[in-house]
Amino acid sequence: MALLSRIGRRPVPLPQGVKVEIKGDRIVVEGPKGRLEKPLPPMVEVEVTDQEVKVKPQEVRKKLQRKAKAFQGLTRALINNMVIGVSQGYKRSLDIIGLGYRAELQGQEIVFHLGYSHPIHFKLPEGVKAKVEKGSGDVQAQVVLEGIDKELLGETAARIRRLRPPEPYKGKGIRYTGEQIIRKAGKAGKAK
Repeated sequence: MALLSRIGRRPVPLPQGVKVEIKGDRIVVEGPKGRLEKPLPPMVEVEVTDQEVKVKPQEVRKKLQRKAKAFQGLTRALINNMVIGVSQGYKRSLDIIGLGYRAELQGQEIVFHLGYSHPIHFKLPEGVKAKVEKGSGDVQAQVVLEGIDKELLGETAARIRRLRPPEPYKGKGIRYTGEQIIRKAGKAGKAK
């Protein structure tokens, strides 16, 4: 009996207008929003039909069956993310919190003013678009990132967050929208 991954066992449904091709050891997904291409992980076989994509582990030695199952789940998740990306796209937003902190978009570059002695120029990678919106309440500004590659979008958002991570005392910095920061109490003054 072949062991199968629970996630990897599910077929990836293909929405209308999305094409999937296997070219050697690479997978190419094309849709209305664009085209993505990634290398296929080892130890898996991908079967493409008109309406879905199925991922199966290759027949391997007993020692490698567990790894083949893991690669099956990984491959299925990557293909699913690519299909969603080229058909719907992904969005990620970040909140900038702190007095005087701000961001402005200049072409393919975001200029951040985050309390340092100099502005930070952040060049957006190819395939990621950004909008800078005015915030409300504590939020000074909100940076909304959009793209079709989920991995690239997440990495870009993480790189922006690392420019000024939220600090635990006042909560100032850049955080993901909806992220909860555990706050610490400040120093207590001496009683006289």
